[in-house]
Amino acid sequence: MTLAAEDVASQNDQFRNELREWLANNLTNEYREKRGMSFEERFAIRRAWQKKLFDSGWIGVGWPKEYGGRGASLLQQVIYNEEMARAGGPPIANNIGIGMIGPTILSIGTPEQKSRYLPKLLSGEEIWCQGFSEPNAGSDVAALQTRAVIEGDDGNFSVTGQKVWTTYGFCSDFCLLLVRTDFNAPNHKAISYLIVDMKSPGVSARPLVQMTGEGEFSEMFFDNVKVPVTNLVGALNKGWMGAITTLMHERATYSFNVIVNFEQQLKAFLSLAKSLEYEGMPASKHPLFRQRIAKIYTDVRTFKFNTLRQNAGLSKGQIPGPEGSLLKLHWSEMGLRLAELAMEMEGPYSALNVNSPDAPDEGRWQHSYASAKGGTIAAGTSEVQRNIVAERVLGLPHY
Repeated sequence: MTLAAEDVASQNDQFRNELREWLANNLTNEYREKRGMSFEERFAIRRAWQKKLFDSGWIGVGWPKEYGGRGASLLQQVIYNEEMARAGGPPIANNIGIGMIGPTILSIGTPEQKSRYLPKLLSGEEIWCQGFSEPNAGSDVAALQTRAVIEGDDGNFSVTGQKVWTTYGFCSDFCLLLVRTDFNAPNHKAISYLIVDMKSPGVSARPLVQMTGEGEFSEMFFDNVKVPVTNLVGALNKGWMGAITTLMHERATYSFNVIVNFEQQLKAFLSLAKSLEYEGMPASKHPLFRQRIAKIYTDVRTFKFNTLRQNAGLSKGQIPGPEGSLLKLHWSEMGLRLAELAMEMEGPYSALNVNSPDAPDEGRWQHSYASAKGGTIAAGTSEVQRNIVAERVLGLPHY
């Protein structure tokens, strides 16, 4: 081992120990989510936790220091996720902003946009949402009809249209919005990317209640909303490439954050398998389940290593590619299989309501089962991901 390698190892050990000590001292019960909490209660905890992380320099660790990050190496980001999973901390409130919107602004935003928006995005002071899907433009996002027209002497945009299935839309401060700005060009060449202040006159949003009984998603309406031309991200009518950047980060970079959730889920899942009895023995040892449990364990580990491989390229300045669809397909289908197996192991208890006092693991898996199917639809359906992998990764013919 060279001296340089020894120095790197020492720095990484110091990074891990510092983070572990900070978590031990700061991850108190006030930041622990409890089953039965409303979405609003959990969101408040996540926002407070994100602010605490930001104040101590423990969020966006891989981002440049000038925007509130830590400039951490890829391996240190891996360590960060491992320690967060180990400590069992809650998610952050601005996961959409940090996982997708922040990286997009870092990639194609102006220096003024980076300085204005990124620090408050990291701190959770300003919550962001992503305005893509519409009632008639879901998988085919390029068919969107929300329009932005340049009006008046000031040359600002007037935005009119509707978006749907927008995570945190009703409680966001800003939206990174895809709009149509050229009505004569082909779909993919007629789109622009705008930062829209969600408190602007003409903006309204309302939550959509899901199977879980929560309203995490929203539908949003824009009625002649005025947007400064300085809020254009990237070039006019070149927004599709910006959208692809966001989607690739959603499917690749965001997977880096998903690891924490799956490490925590795996730990809880294995505990459940050991605690439940099935035909007179622990479910973890029953021949009906043990091989499938082993496969879940292997899937989570494989997902982690594939994500690390993808992000190794990102750390060298590479733009996320269609390979990110493999990661998104992996985690969404894996999450569904995990929840289904947990419910099967619970047997008749699986029929209990998520808030029932008799539900195993405080109803965690009833909730996961109700929400996991949505993961195979969000960020591009599993069918769309398979098509992308087939055509753009494997080079199979398109019919």
